[in-house]
Amino acid sequence: MSPQHLRRHALRSIQGATLLRSQACSSYAGRISHPALVTSTMIPTWSRRAMTHEAFPKAPSHEAQNTFPQLKEFDLRGRVFVVTGGGRGLGLSMAEALMEAGGKVWCLDRLEEPDDEFLHVQSRASQGFNGSLHYDRIDVRDVKAMESTISRIAADKCRLDGLIAAAGIQQVQAALDYSVEDIQKMLDINYTGVFMTATTVAREMMKYKTRGSILLVASMSGLIANKGLVSPVYNSSKAAVIQLGRNLAMEWGKVREDGSGGIRVNSLCPGHIVTPMVKENFEKEPWLKEMWEKENMLGRLSSPEEFRGAALYMLSDASTFMTGTSFVIDGGHTAW
Repeated sequence: MSPQHLRRHALRSIQGATLLRSQACSSYAGRISHPALVTSTMIPTWSRRAMTHEAFPKAPSHEAQNTFPQLKEFDLRGRVFVVTGGGRGLGLSMAEALMEAGGKVWCLDRLEEPDDEFLHVQSRASQGFNGSLHYDRIDVRDVKAMESTISRIAADKCRLDGLIAAAGIQQVQAALDYSVEDIQKMLDINYTGVFMTATTVAREMMKYKTRGSILLVASMSGLIANKGLVSPVYNSSKAAVIQLGRNLAMEWGKVREDGSGGIRVNSLCPGHIVTPMVKENFEKEPWLKEMWEKENMLGRLSSPEEFRGAALYMLSDASTFMTGTSFVIDGGHTAW
């Protein structure tokens, strides 16, 4: 078969996928939300190589990657996601991974303007990833604004496939020095904000009968007394998020008679990550960095980029039998 025939064969497959994407909203209701899109695995390897003139493709870094996922389980094309706390740091890194896999991702954050890091990631969305990245300024404590925004996002494509709830704050302070106001502020964001975001997203998923995944960002601090992190309210709020994930998984997991449900809920428990929030801790307590590095089995702290794969796994079809669990990624910190 000539290269021209190979190209025509591949183009016909892609055109078929484009036709499927154009279906009206009503066609999504009452059926499983995984769109029957053509993935790269459905185009024969020899066809892809003929199209790219590359017999042995290189393994690109995430900065350069602009091809479809090689495994259909990780293909997010046509799907819609919300990421709270997605303006920078960990939330943005995870949102970037979903975008690169083809997802349409809305980042919600209380930052007045998105961080320069966000604008850099957003500019890459046009480089052949088939996904997109958007920003809305939202404080998760403003429930009405959040409900309105998420409803609009879901209505745009008549679907909502998942959530990463990464919004959170931290206050390093001894228990005896906390005021009621300090406690309330942290719980309003770290627990109530996560709760209300998850339920708002779940309502839209049930409305459009999309079966997807919700990932609540907790922390290993919700599992252990984190040496050196004197922040009892933050630590206990993350323990509450872990337990919330289990209960929501129990409530929303089964598919109902009307076709709604089938929503998986898990929590992510990272170890110490060098985020803007953690850097502030180091400025106040310079000795913390060295101590935390010694506390895990790898002898170093993590970066937000090291959680991209976890986000894609948890929000994709690669984890369809995983719910009600806590995904611990801490460099072995809690394994001592």
